[in-house]
Amino acid sequence: MAEPVSSLLPNATIGIIGGGQLGRMLASSAAQLGFRTIVLEPQPECPAAQLCNRQIVAAYDDEDALTELAQLADVVTYEFENVPLTSADIVARHVALYPPSRALQVAQDRLAEKKFLDDLGAAIAPHRPIATVDDLEHALSELGGGVLKTTRMGYDGKGQHVFTRDRAVSRAELQATLEQLGGITGQRNWVLEQLIDFEFEFSIVAARSIDGAVVSFDPARNTHENGILRRSHVPSRLSKDDEKMAAGHVETIMKALDYVGVIGVEFFKSDEGIVVNEIAPRVHNSGHWTVEACATSQFEQHIRAIAGLPLGSPHRHADCIMTNLLGHEADDITQALAQAQTKVTLYGKAEARDGRKMGHMVQVLP
Repeated sequence: MAEPVSSLLPNATIGIIGGGQLGRMLASSAAQLGFRTIVLEPQPECPAAQLCNRQIVAAYDDEDALTELAQLADVVTYEFENVPLTSADIVARHVALYPPSRALQVAQDRLAEKKFLDDLGAAIAPHRPIATVDDLEHALSELGGGVLKTTRMGYDGKGQHVFTRDRAVSRAELQATLEQLGGITGQRNWVLEQLIDFEFEFSIVAARSIDGAVVSFDPARNTHENGILRRSHVPSRLSKDDEKMAAGHVETIMKALDYVGVIGVEFFKSDEGIVVNEIAPRVHNSGHWTVEACATSQFEQHIRAIAGLPLGSPHRHADCIMTNLLGHEADDITQALAQAQTKVTLYGKAEARDGRKMGHMVQVLP
């Protein structure tokens, strides 16, 4: 494995695997600090390509392209958690990769993630592994309904199905549901999570440096529609005790992973306490508000961390609401821009589709 990064100097090169909106915003923050960026992304003229110095157009598992990226970069990072582990290993042979591949290994498999969290002593939803329709029938009987998820590749509500407690389901319907989810993701393993009665969902975005320093942004209270994050509200309404407990969980997670960079951890606030939902080893949609409302944004924080620079202050100087712009909502931003103290960020995507994140806006509250 490559040696750890020492503090990078201006004009050093940061490699980014993935060229979507997160890669785009990372490239922008890297440029602000004087770094060059190269993005590896199979889609030509991807959102990040509009702001980076160079794009390598290749598949995420293209060994030659990954090696080229690693040889050109002084450090490599990624914008999404489904980077193939073999690809991460190829890169890490030549150059430091942050966050480390262990974070990918845990986050890519929901069962591995739950075992990891359980071993750390974090509260998680009761769950059962599912491989057959018999497993599903038995688990639904035990848990009284739940959310069936593929163990790998699901995101933004994809690869999920909710079974409510008050509705009987036939064996044929159970089998059809497994087949449908398997068709979406190509996976044949699932997990059933018990439905949690919660007051609200929230997330914490935090960063850890190469030398182990940790800073956390304020929690954001999140609302979802059809499994897609719709809005993040800051402040979150969490009590100080709950906030401290959740931030402690995040720090424990990062230390256990020997993490470097920004992480997003999603939680449920329930009557029973704080329940960890899932880990995202990257900059996070619910942290976009940090650009407008904090001394240091999550994107700058990530670049600082992986470049071996001191972490910035996460101080929040304003209350705000971040709203995702989905599909054709981003076609006309006139009304959004007319609102006082509102900033709009578009992602440069060529095609609007229902449910696709095309941009976001942050309204700073008086």
